[in-house]
Amino acid sequence: MAEVIRMPKMSDTMEEGVIASWLVKEGDEVKSGDILAEVETDKATMELESYEDGVLLHIGVKEKDAVAVDGVIAIIGKKGEDISSLLKEVENGSAASAAETSGATEESSEPAESIDVSSINASVITMPKMSDTMEEGTIASWLKKVGDQVKSGDILAEVETDKATMELEAYEDGTLLYIGVEEGNAVAVDGVIAVVGENGADFETLIKAQGSAQKEEATTEGVKAEPEKQPAATVPAASSNGTAVATSSADGRVKISPLARKMAEEKGYDINQIPGSGDNGRVVKRDVENFTPSAQPTAAPAAAEKAAAPIALPTVVGEEKYTEENVSQMRKTIAKRLSESKFSSPHFYVTMEINMDKAIEARKSMNELSPVKISFNDMVIKAVAAALRQHPKVNSSWLGDKIRYNQHVHIGVAVAVDEGLLVPVVRFADNKPLSHISAEVKELAQKAHNKQLQPSDWEGNTFTISNLGMFGVEEFTAIINPPDACILAVGGIKQTAVVKDGQLVPGNVMKVTLSSDHRVVDGALAAAFLKTLKSLLEDPVRILI
Repeated sequence: MAEVIRMPKMSDTMEEGVIASWLVKEGDEVKSGDILAEVETDKATMELESYEDGVLLHIGVKEKDAVAVDGVIAIIGKKGEDISSLLKEVENGSAASAAETSGATEESSEPAESIDVSSINASVITMPKMSDTMEEGTIASWLKKVGDQVKSGDILAEVETDKATMELEAYEDGTLLYIGVEEGNAVAVDGVIAVVGENGADFETLIKAQGSAQKEEATTEGVKAEPEKQPAATVPAASSNGTAVATSSADGRVKISPLARKMAEEKGYDINQIPGSGDNGRVVKRDVENFTPSAQPTAAPAAAEKAAAPIALPTVVGEEKYTEENVSQMRKTIAKRLSESKFSSPHFYVTMEINMDKAIEARKSMNELSPVKISFNDMVIKAVAAALRQHPKVNSSWLGDKIRYNQHVHIGVAVAVDEGLLVPVVRFADNKPLSHISAEVKELAQKAHNKQLQPSDWEGNTFTISNLGMFGVEEFTAIINPPDACILAVGGIKQTAVVKDGQLVPGNVMKVTLSSDHRVVDGALAAAFLKTLKSLLEDPVRILI
C-alpha cells in the first residue's frame, strides 16, 4: 500500500517549508532512514528522512517551492503500484477548502443591479488622491454652493489633506447640483464629493449608480476579476501641484489658483496685474489665458534694479533603481513573531549603567587560565543566570489565563545570520562555569551560521539576551522574544568620566536595557533585577559563588 509523505512540523514556529534540494528522484528505491530531501525551515536547513521502504513513485513539490505543514511532498510504494486514485484523493482533499472559498466568492460576486445613466447629463466629482500617503481628505470650506454655475478651472472647495490645504478645481462646466460632504467632514479617496451637470439632471440616480459601481469594483478586486466599466461618467476632481491655499488677501497676497499661478509664471506675467473673474476676485485659468501682456504697465526702473536675477540650478541626472527578493522562511517567521510580540505584549523599558572596570580586570585574569577565551557576553550570560536565581519572577512567561514561573534557567542568545536572526539556547546556564558557557555559545553560533541548528538547540528559552556592543552600539531597546517575559539589550563598553570617591576619573561603562512584558513583570521588579545584575558585573567574583 502506497504511503503519502507530508511536510513535517520541524519547529514550534514552522508553518511551511521550502524544498532546498531533492536527494532522490522518482523511481529510486528508498529505505527507512534514507534522506529524501533538504528542507529550508524558518530557522535552519534540515534533512527529511524516509520512514518507509519502497520506491519513490511521485514527487509533489519542485525544488525551491514552498509547501505548508502537512502538505503532500511525495508518495512511496511498491514498484509499478497504481497511485492514480491516491493522487486523485490528494488533489480532492487540497481543493476542498478552495472550493468552499470559491463558492462563497461566487455568491458574493453576483453582478449588481445595472442602472442606466446614459441619459443623465451630469458628472460625479470624487475626492482625488492629492499626495502619495493620502487616504482621506477633509472639506475645509466650500467656495461654491448648490445651484451655482461653475466653469472648468473654478475652485469648488478647499481640501485639507495629510500634508497641506489644497484647492479642488472643477474640470466640467455646468451647475453644482449636489454637495455630498459638509464643511469639516472627511471623505475617503474616490468618495463622492459633489455632482456637476445641467439643471434638472437626475443626480440621485447617478449617485446610486456610482455607489453600486464602487461596491462591485471592490468585490471583483478581491477575487482579481476583470473590472467592469463604471456606469457613471465619473470625473475625478483635479488636484493642485502642492501649493498651499491662500485663504485671504488681507495680508496682500493675491488670490489665484495653483494652475493659474503656474501658467502666469511660465508666461512671465505679473500676477498682480491679472484681473480675476473667479469668486472674490480669484484669478483662475481662463484669466491668464485671456490676459494681454501689452496691458501690463511698464515696471519702474528702480523695481527692475531690485529684482534679483534668477538662480540657474544645474540639472542632476540620475536613475532610480531597486531590486526585489522573495521573503525567506526565516524572515517571514521573524516578522510574524516579533509583530505579534510588539503589538500584543505591553513593553516597558528600564535602562541602567554598569561600571565594568573590575569585569575587565577579572576577564583578563580568567583568560590566563581558561581553556577557551571568555568574552564579556559570556560574563553577562552568567551574571543574568545568577540574577534570575535571585529574582525568579523575571524568569517567567505569559500564558493568557496563567503565568508560568520557570524553575530552570535557559538563556537564549541572539545570533545575527545573513538571513536574519536566530536564538540558540544555553540550557541550565546558572549551573555552568564561564568556560563551559563560552565554548557552548561559540559552538551554537557556528552551527547557526552554517544552518546546522536542530530544534533542541533553539527551543525552550526562558530569558533572552541581545548584544550589539561589538558593533559600537552604546544602547538600544529590544523586542521581547516569545514566550519570554523579558529580553536584555546589551550595549558596548565605553570609556568615559565617572565619579569615584568624590573625584572625576576615567572609567569603563556599559549600558543595559531590560524590555519587560508589563502583564508579568512590573517596574519595581525589573529595576530590582537590574540592580542585582549591576552588582554582579561590578564585582564579578560574586558570579562564581
